[in-house]
Formats: sequence, C-alpha cells, structure tokens
Amino acid sequence: MPVLTRDEAQARARLLDVHRYAVDLDLTRGDELFGSTTRIHFTARHAGDTFVELRPAALHRAVLDGHPLDAAALADNRLALALTPGEHELLIEADMRYSRTGEGMHRFTDPADGETYVYTQTFIDDVQRVFAAFDQPDLKAVFDATVTAPPHWTVLGNAVATRTALATPTTTGEPAAGHWQLATTQPLSTYFVAFAAGPWHSVRTEHAGLPFALHCRRSLAPHLDADAEELLDITRRCYDRFHEIFDEPYPFDSYDQAFVPEFNAGAMENPGLVTFRDEYIFRSAVTDTERQSRGVTIAHEMAHMWFGDLVTLRWWDDIWLNESFAEYMGYQVLAEATRFDGAWTDFACARKGWGYDADQRPSTHPVAPDPDAVPDTASALLNFDGISYAKGASALRQLVAWLGEKAFLAGINDHFARHRFGNAALADFLDSLARHTDRDVHAWADRWLRTSGVDTLTPAIGEAEGYWHLTVDRDGTRPHRIAAGAYDRDPADPARLVLRDRFELDVPQGRDVKVLPGTRPDLLLLNDGDLTYAKVRLDPASWRTALGSLSALPDPLTRAVLWNAARDMVRDGELAPAGYLDAARTHLPRESDVALTRAVLAFARGQIADRYLAPADRPAALEGLTALAQDLLDRTRDHEEGSAAQGLRLTAVRTLIDSATTPDTLDAWLRDGTVPGGPALDPELRWRALARLAVLGATTAEAVDAELARDPSATGQEGAARCKAALPDPAAKEAAWRAMYDPEHHPELSNYLFTATAEGFWQPEQLDLTRPYLDRYHPAAVALAARRGPALAAAAGTAGFPRPHVEQHTLDLGEACLRTTGPTPALRRRLDDQLDDLRRALRIRESLG
Repeated sequence: MPVLTRDEAQARARLLDVHRYAVDLDLTRGDELFGSTTRIHFTARHAGDTFVELRPAALHRAVLDGHPLDAAALADNRLALALTPGEHELLIEADMRYSRTGEGMHRFTDPADGETYVYTQTFIDDVQRVFAAFDQPDLKAVFDATVTAPPHWTVLGNAVATRTALATPTTTGEPAAGHWQLATTQPLSTYFVAFAAGPWHSVRTEHAGLPFALHCRRSLAPHLDADAEELLDITRRCYDRFHEIFDEPYPFDSYDQAFVPEFNAGAMENPGLVTFRDEYIFRSAVTDTERQSRGVTIAHEMAHMWFGDLVTLRWWDDIWLNESFAEYMGYQVLAEATRFDGAWTDFACARKGWGYDADQRPSTHPVAPDPDAVPDTASALLNFDGISYAKGASALRQLVAWLGEKAFLAGINDHFARHRFGNAALADFLDSLARHTDRDVHAWADRWLRTSGVDTLTPAIGEAEGYWHLTVDRDGTRPHRIAAGAYDRDPADPARLVLRDRFELDVPQGRDVKVLPGTRPDLLLLNDGDLTYAKVRLDPASWRTALGSLSALPDPLTRAVLWNAARDMVRDGELAPAGYLDAARTHLPRESDVALTRAVLAFARGQIADRYLAPADRPAALEGLTALAQDLLDRTRDHEEGSAAQGLRLTAVRTLIDSATTPDTLDAWLRDGTVPGGPALDPELRWRALARLAVLGATTAEAVDAELARDPSATGQEGAARCKAALPDPAAKEAAWRAMYDPEHHPELSNYLFTATAEGFWQPEQLDLTRPYLDRYHPAAVALAARRGPALAAAAGTAGFPRPHVEQHTLDLGEACLRTTGPTPALRRRLDDQLDDLRRALRIRESLG
C-alpha cells in the first residue's frame, strides 16, 4: 500500500484549498464493519489530477460534483480525482472495518461486563481507516459530524456532542439507535479528528466557562471516581497556568479526557477530546511518582492544544514542534502549577536516558531533521522516539537557560499570533523567537536542532596558591550553558555533603573556565540542575566522593544527574556493572526519592542483571537485588499511609517479586494476600507474582486460570496471557508462539494481548527452551508486520524481540534479516535499535572477560 510522500503532499497543497468536511458514521452495523459517509467541500486552484485517501472494506458510492466515479479508480488506498478549477463537492459512502490494533477505529469488548467501546486514532495516515480525507497536516478544514450509535452509548468528539434523537425501533423489535450531532469544529488537520463512543462512565464539571469531563469504561468507574478530583484539579491548574503564560486563549469549545482501552500511545492530543491509555485509571496501588507521571501526560496533552492543534506542523520533519514543546511544557507547567514540584527529577530519571540511548544508535537523527530525511509518512512515523520527545525537550530547556524565559515565552506567543489555526515550520518559529532577542537563535538551532549525537563534558581540576581552577573538556560540538555544583563533606558529619557553591558557565569558553579561591571541593558536578543535554563525567576524586556519599547529596535532581552519569559509564564500558550494583546496594537503602529509586532498580534489574552480566553471574545479581529490596522493606515497615515511604515500599515489593530466584516468599504472599507489614496484594501485584512463579516453573496453567476467574478484567486477560507464555513448558511456548504468529490456526490477538504474550515468552531463565525459536523469529515478525501494520510491527520488534539471548547468533540472524527487503519500515527501525543494544551488551560482556 502506498504512503504519502512529501512531494505529493506539497503538490496537493498547491492544488487544493479544503473548506469543510461533513462526516456521518453509523456504528450500529455489527462487530466488524461500520458505515462512513463523507462530504468534502474544497476548491481546486487550477485544473489537475489528485487523489483522496480511503481504506474501505467496501466502497459503495463515490460522487464528484454530482457525477458518479468509477469504483475501480480506487487503487490501494487512493481514489483518483480529475479536477477542473473552482469549487467541488466529493461524496464518499463506504463500509469501514473496525481495528484490533489501536489504529483507525478500534473496537473493544470489555470482558468484565461485555460492554463494547470504540474510539479513533487517526494519527499520521490512519484517518482514511475511518472516513475519506485529503490526509495531510497542512490541508486544514472545519468538520461537522453526525454519529448513529446504540441507544445506551454516549458519543464524544472534537466539539460538543448533542444527542439529537432516538430512532424508531425496528419492526423486529431491535432497540432504537441514538443519533448524535457534533458542533462545527475550528479548522483542524485530518489527523486530529476524533470520535469515542460507548456506554462511558463520565464525570463532568465546568471550568472557566467551558465543559470539562473525564470518561472511562463502566467497569473502571469506581477507580475513576476515586481519582476524579485529583485528575480534574491537575487539569484546572494546568489550564490556568497555560492561560497565564500564553496570550492566546484555549481555542476549542470543550475539554474532554477519555481513558480508552488498548491504546498504543500514552495519549493523543485530539483537540477537545484527548484520549489516554486507560492504564492511567489505576486499578491497583501506585506510587506518587506514577501519579506525577500521569500528571505530566495531562499537562503534555493540554500543551498540544496550542503546540500542534492551534499551530500545526506543515510536514512531519517538524514533529519536534509538537512533541518537544509539549514534553517541555508538560514537565515545566506541572512543576509550576501543581504539588508535583519534583517533575524535572522524574524527567531526568525516566526520560533523559531514553533520549541519550536513542541518540547513540545508528538510527539517530536530528531533533529537526532535514526535510529530505522525512520523504514520506512511513519515515515520519519512525521519528516519534526519544529524540523528538526527550532530547527535544532537553534542548528546549537548554534554550530557555541560554535565552531567558521572558524572551522564550514572548517568541512563543508571537508564533501563536502569527500562525493561529494555520501551519508553520522550524524557520517560522525561529523567526518568531528572533524578534524578541538579540541572540542568534538561528545559529543556536543549527548547532542544537540540526545535529545528532550526545556531547560529553569532562572536568579537570587543579589547585595552585590558594585557588582551584576548573577546565571542562567537551567531546562534541554544541555550546552549553550549565551550572556546576561544588560540594564538601560536612565537618560535623562526613557522610553528608553540603553545597559550597553553584555557579553558571558556558562551555566552551576558553580553557580555564573558572578560577575560584580556596581548596578544591570534595565533589564537583557538571550540569548540576540538569539544564543541558550532555553526558557528564567526574574527575577521579569527585567520583570517589560520589561512591561514598551519593545518597547524602541534598537535592534529588543532583543525585539524578550523578546516577545518570553512572548509568552512562556502565553503557560506555567505563564502569563495571558490578560497580553500579554495589553503588545501588550502598545508597538506595538511604534514598528518599521514589523516581530515583525506581530508575536505578529498573536499570539494575532490566539491563545489568538481564543483559550485561553473563548468565552465570545473574543469580548473584538477582539475590543482591532481592536483598536490597528487603532492606527497603525493613526500612519502610512502619510507614504512614500516603507517605513517600509507601511509594518506596511498593517499588521494593515489585523489585523483590521480579528478582525472586525461589518461589517460597511469593507463594507465602499470595497465600496470605499481603506482604508482611503491607501492602496487600492487589490485582497488579498478584499478576506480577504469578508471572514470576510461572518463569520459575512454580505454578501451573490451572492456577493461572483460577487467578483469571478471580480477576476476569481486560488486565486479567493480559496477565493470564503473560503468565501462560512464561511457563517453562514446550507445549506452553508453542501455544504462545502460535497465538502470536499463526493466524491460520489462531484468531489474531489484539495489540495488548500480543504484547502481553510476547513479554511472557522470552525469559533469561529459559534460554535453552526458547533457543529453537530464534530461527523462527525474524520470518514470523516480518510476516506479521506486513499483515497487521505499524502498531503490531512495533510490538513484534520490541516486546517480541528475543532480548534475553545476548549471543552472537542472535546478532547474526538480525543482521541477515536487515539485509533483506522483508521488514516494513516500522519493524526495520525496531530491529535496528534492538541489534545496536545487543552489540553494546555483547561488548560489555566481552570487557568483563
């Protein structure tokens, strides 16, 4: 199937001016198909040939200006149009197919109560799965929509939806359908058009004269109700803060937030109807850091109402104008407007490494790639990664530090005013910034946004005649405005570190960057405060101090910078994995920040234990992590409800479950229904414990079925699939494999069930059992990606990749696959990244002998 190229989009934009869509959807036609009727009003500036995109199950009628078009003119997903100059009306009537992959119109039946929900994800080029469209971001139009749905359903969209009537019951006695009319929207790009329909549980309110609402599946109603005030409070506070810093008011008529099932992304910024994955409606206990992360997502998507929705990119090379800004503003506004003032520490822990890792792979690209590097929509989809999000947000944070917040916000507001409800590119944004500063923002952008790779900053410290001096070596090309922190051991308590001085400096700025009076500090940390995007190293004396006193640093963000430095050193072969584990064993028992604790344990468990250490060394590492988790449990045993210690305790419980090498403790917890001293084993912890027991061969398929009967939810189904795939039994492995890759003998799994099964399948404890599947993996993944599209290609290339097999044979098979033309772009990108990570793991193992 063809993808839209940039050249085609530019040619069509020169030809067409699209005015209005009228979309009518009928969601009452059964489980497989829905009806879609579209009228598009547009102008052709001159005579020419073009096309409209549509991916129907059946095309019933196509009429241009009253003249029927030949259905045979629909080739792949394009209906050819021969246009004369002037006004035109195109009518398309079709049956469309529901999706089970989270793309287009996704349909989901809740196993908890049998209720069905549908929602759209029309991102990049999937609107054509829902209705006919000129599907590119710079052909904005207003939308009118009507929807026919089952009578007990509520319909949501980009504008206020009103039930207009109930149809007369049929003669067969079938229930009447509900008819819904959505208000006319502001001008939107096609990829923002959204619908969500089903028997939603809704919590409605009003703020600043606008209707606000939260929506979720009925089976999640108690959990939404429990958190509704927190969710709405964050929404209101972020809304008010954006109105303080942006001159342009919120541009749409309502603000709905729908938490939808089996959603591929974290959320999607559809104007007026933001869709979130419904894991954000917490069914089980979570840490305050997880609540903070949810708050960041709320703020991120609201920022998109301006960055992306009000002013939209012209082509996909400028996706950073959407995602980098929303990522930056999400963390900044949440920290400014809510109780989650530690959001930037969470960014340093949970997001920064994503950017650093992506930027060191062969697949890296500039934050703002050259337009020729994004020739079509398939290549565009690959850039929704750690570069466009984490690195881009880091670059903007550095821009604010260099430019000043006042000039930055003035430039943003200028940009909104000049391009409201239109499209813009990087050059337009830079011009808006340049109007409010004397600094050369174009040169800054060339160095920061048009280049790839990570700089490394390394200090050298000397002393002479009552002074100490700092020299910073930079491996890279970017200018950096950073803070450096000088710390000394507290004379009254040598285990503590106190800040002597924090000073700003520009790198490069000559060789002797800073000369200060007195003796050298015990610890000198570059990028204290994490204002730039660069790996940092420590001089030997500072590193010795850090190893002894890291947990004694007063600021969690400072500690995060140091832990990230240690992480990078492990990945770069400069610190033995055992050294990182020793540091974790020493300092995490004294760590108070949940985000930091979670990040360190995740790297230790998921990377060091599972990939960087040889299989023979892995049991000792797991035992060490189990002991560390037990230390945290002992320390937090008498915690108060709602305290930070509760979050540390939950983090420790999860780590202990995931690292257990024997079943005794987990069996006891499941039998008792609680961890001694708490917490109780809620569904998330029960499924986690059962999955670990499955890996260890200490449970059965019958026990999994019994747990599913206890928790027959969608999450329970995923847990059961994960557990059964993890059983160390040849028959269980073959059954899981067929479920994932054999459509002739098994119904196609949904996106979530595929991912859960894949997560259970490959286990480091089961290398011999799963090794025969290595030769089967690449052909199966290639066929799946071709058959089911980008979402399942991504799942097959991430959760489905045989990560535990850190072996040359795995690398050889992957490289051989990439030398063929078989993998789709989405799968090829994931395989390329996985193989680079595999090479790194092999190098680290080789360095350990």
